Amino acid sequence: MKITIIGGGNMGGAIVKGLATGKYFRPENITVINRTPEKADKFKLFDSRLNAVTSDYSSLKDADVIILGVKPWMIEDVIKEHHEQLTKKNKLIVSVAALITLAELSAWTSPSTAVFRVVPNTAIAVKQSMTYISSANANREQEKIIFDIFSELGKAEIIAEKTIPAVTSVTSCGIAFAFRYIRAAMEGGVELGMYPDQAKEAVMQTLRGAIDLLEANGSHPEAEIDKVTTAGGITIKGLNEMEHNGFTSSVIKGLKASH
Repeated sequence: MKITIIGGGNMGGAIVKGLATGKYFRPENITVINRTPEKADKFKLFDSRLNAVTSDYSSLKDADVIILGVKPWMIEDVIKEHHEQLTKKNKLIVSVAALITLAELSAWTSPSTAVFRVVPNTAIAVKQSMTYISSANANREQEKIIFDIFSELGKAEIIAEKTIPAVTSVTSCGIAFAFRYIRAAMEGGVELGMYPDQAKEAVMQTLRGAIDLLEANGSHPEAEIDKVTTAGGITIKGLNEMEHNGFTSSVIKGLKASH
């Protein structure tokens, strides 16, 4: 199979890097279309076998899967400009642009074109994305192809389109919220006497451990918290202080603001 990614920015570029180090596509069958030669050169440095080009859309003709990785306001223009190639039989069109609906993708392509809304996060570059997929005009075999592609880049799930705003807040926006927690915990560690790199490593490993515990035990986070909070201990004092300052409500408000 061959795949073309239009747009080598943050998300498109992350997808390219993830695919190039995976097994689903050979690097020479991956094309990334960039706006500048400098960006194309960076992909060549990452893997010389990648077909990294500048404003050359000829790969659309033979691509089985086409990922639209440009900004949301550019999607319609890109589809209209390359409409004939994008709507050829059996091509799978994937948009990773926030807010662009399946109805819009179908209207801009054709009622018979299989279109997909995909919500990954930037951890897709290291095959650790939580990716959600919804589709229109696609059969089960076509859905499986897109599911298998993104399953190689982390975890993937096919969902109804109506739930996309929620999963976008929790996962796509959520990775930034996770980074902000890491930064805050690092700053706290530095104030307590740790060196910045030492604090960063400590926080990251602690989060890895927390994730592994939840997955291994299949437990609720509160059950694991109970194991750490001894009566009158320092952990419960820290947790209560965070809650007094609105920790949980701040997280929920942030998610709802991103919804």
